[in-house]
Amino acid sequence: MSEAKGETVVIKKYANRRLYNTKSSSYITLEHLAKMTREGIDFKVLDAKTGTDITHQILTQIIMEEESVSGEQMLPVNFLRQLIGMYGNSMQGLVPHYLEASMDQFRANQSKLREAFEASLGANPLAKLAQQNLAMFKAAATAFVPGLADEKTSKAKDDADELAALRTQMAEMQARLDKLGK
Repeated sequence: MSEAKGETVVIKKYANRRLYNTKSSSYITLEHLAKMTREGIDFKVLDAKTGTDITHQILTQIIMEEESVSGEQMLPVNFLRQLIGMYGNSMQGLVPHYLEASMDQFRANQSKLREAFEASLGANPLAKLAQQNLAMFKAAATAFVPGLADEKTSKAKDDADELAALRTQMAEMQARLDKLGK
């Protein structure tokens, strides 16, 4: 799927229920359209025979597929009942605008919440706990993966040798200073 963002991709739906992407000259599935939607690629679906725009119908079909196949339902039954109850109601014309504005607000709040969470992670005591858990996980991983333990052991040995050499140098310097002070 190498469709450029910003361009509306035309998808044709044929009588045999096949979907044809006119930009990539290939047949696609509803899953492809769902992926394009998630990637922010704008498309419209036209009935190949009549030229009628059936994008709304296809998007609704994608939602129904997602609701039934994934096992996780995003739309609660009570919401669906209320939505169905709005059809034919005098407020029906306002509902699409309200839902669209609500979804835009939800996405904006989601982004702000994510940013706030990431910003607070540094000063958060739970972040320290997470770092400790990560250190314990690494220690456990070295216990189960022999190669990692050997690498860490040789590095620790090198560090210990270097530390011993520095201590020896410090002792020699201290002895010289003591001699000079007498």
